[in-house]
Amino acid sequence: MTLNILFMSITIKKRKRSFDEYDHDQFVSKEFQENKLKQQSVRLF
Repeated sequence: MTLNILFMSITIKKRKRSFDEYDHDQFVSKEFQENKLKQQSVRLF
């Protein structure tokens, strides 16, 4: 996608992620959710 604003061109390309990056992001998200649940359970006591 290219935008022309005041004689400047800005090009935006979609970043392609590798399987390892996707897998790592899923792992981090899962750990974050687990920690969040642990914190909520501790607050109840």
